[in-house]
Amino acid sequence: MLRTFGQQAVVIGAGMGGLAAAKAVSPFFERVIVLDRDALPGAPAPRVGTPQARHAHALLAGGLRALQQLFPGFRNDLINAGAVPVRAGRDVIWERPGYDPFPVRDLGFDVFSMSRPLLEAVCRRRLGAEGNIELCPRARAAEIIPAPHRDRVAAVRVDDGSTTSERLPADLVIDASGRAGPTLAFFDAIGAAPPEQTEIGIDIGYASAIFEVPDPAPEWKGVTHLPEPPKEFRGGLILPLENRRWIVSIGGRHGDNPPDDLDGFLAFTKTFRRPTIHDAIARARPVGDIARYNLPASVRRHFERLPRPPCGLIPIGDSVCRFNPVFGQGMSVAAQEAVVLRDLLEARCDRADPLDGLAEQYFTAIQECLAAPWGTALTDFIHPETRGERPPDLENRLRYGAALLQLAARDPEVHKLMVEVTGLTRPAAALREPALAERVVALMAATA
Repeated sequence: MLRTFGQQAVVIGAGMGGLAAAKAVSPFFERVIVLDRDALPGAPAPRVGTPQARHAHALLAGGLRALQQLFPGFRNDLINAGAVPVRAGRDVIWERPGYDPFPVRDLGFDVFSMSRPLLEAVCRRRLGAEGNIELCPRARAAEIIPAPHRDRVAAVRVDDGSTTSERLPADLVIDASGRAGPTLAFFDAIGAAPPEQTEIGIDIGYASAIFEVPDPAPEWKGVTHLPEPPKEFRGGLILPLENRRWIVSIGGRHGDNPPDDLDGFLAFTKTFRRPTIHDAIARARPVGDIARYNLPASVRRHFERLPRPPCGLIPIGDSVCRFNPVFGQGMSVAAQEAVVLRDLLEARCDRADPLDGLAEQYFTAIQECLAAPWGTALTDFIHPETRGERPPDLENRLRYGAALLQLAARDPEVHKLMVEVTGLTRPAAALREPALAERVVALMAATA
């Protein structure tokens, strides 16, 4: 039996990062309390506090693997809840500039497509079976309270909407709030400088609608249509949902935002390079209204550069790094970070103070989780309008990526490797291993 590190851990936020983190730390604390200002429905349903949950989300292969590690049997839970299995390389048509579509191949493994509310509901049900985890809806974390020496956390002040507030003692606080507000406020309260921050100004706006899958259904299960930069901003995707439905998300950049009425939505898709998405939804019945969302920037907070972060405070998920949602990486990265946290806690069981130095070790360890998705985020600089500090090797990165894609179109093994890296099951460094890099560089030279 594992040694417990303390009486209580408090998780701020019951999104995917918070739910995964609660399970990750539960073996090490007598009690884990998960706070969220929203109601937490028993059945899958969008929540006010997660407006982006009404849009398309992807659980990548790396995210599924991480959740399987945290919740054994999670794959079966998704199937039983109605998630749709999607065969990598075969079931989703990829319309890329120069490849309309990219070669369709069975890459040998499945991922699952479902609404984010369904995914969260499955996780909440699993946490409900844990005897030491308590989900607390309509509970806002108003403040993280420092210990007397101000070098570690001591408690969280909780506001339940009444005139009084409650002080929850906490040996460990996990900030899964999404914007790191509680963490940044804590740094300010103790007089510490906040972490440095890198932003990539993408100014993306998108809209999503749900449709019933028409009969007869297309041969494919989903479509991804990518724009051709820098002359095109507009793109979109169709993904399958539970209950024989599609979620369709379309978007543009730098003010070219999609409308929120059905006629305008259809007209927007008609401007795409290929008619696949438009033709599919033109004969499908819409369900509900159209949701819109805007995201100004991808944001990375460099907690790993802090000389001595406070003890007992662990940000996770978007509180550390928020990615362009087009790439569908956020939930999967958060789940992987939760696995990192669990493994670090397990390795520290024999220490006198297992939480001392945990934050530094965690911030260092999760950089590997961030490397591939942040590398993908840097490709947004292909658009001249993107704000931020461009990587000095941007042109070479883009040329290498274009040649790698060309090679993947020809070679199924390279195609599979690319999907494994973008799916977060292989490290980004795998795309620059010497033998592969030699082939890519040769192709770059031949097409220069």
